[in-house]
Amino acid sequence: MVAESELTTGVLLFLPYRALENRVFAALAEAGFDDFTPAQARLMQRIGPNGTRLTELAEQAQVTKQTAGFLVDQLEKTGYVRRVPDPTDGRARLVCGAQKAWAAKEVADAVVAEVEREWEAHLGKRRMRQLREALTLLREITDPWA
Repeated sequence: MVAESELTTGVLLFLPYRALENRVFAALAEAGFDDFTPAQARLMQRIGPNGTRLTELAEQAQVTKQTAGFLVDQLEKTGYVRRVPDPTDGRARLVCGAQKAWAAKEVADAVVAEVEREWEAHLGKRRMRQLREALTLLREITDPWA
């Protein structure tokens, strides 16, 4: 086993995220939302409230347009998304979340809030606030869509 002092910051960021993600997926499956994959979920997370073009989803998810199209096709078949004409460009289409996606998001959001309360109880309010502040600052140089 790797000594704690040898873990990179990236791994230290990844471990709690993966634990959170596992809890979310377990709760979603328990609530009946067990018909999508983590890859599909990561794409769904990037759909804006008014829809998002497939090319933007692919770019943000860091997958090819073909992969994004395949994932959206699967999500459409299972009722999580729908494609609609883009009102700003008649040639383009938007991927929009369907009611099923918004219902799943409610379950996921509740689990995230629960986990964040647990983290705050463990770290304390001050450290949790500092953690969020530090991660928000890192977002400035790591998230091109911020």
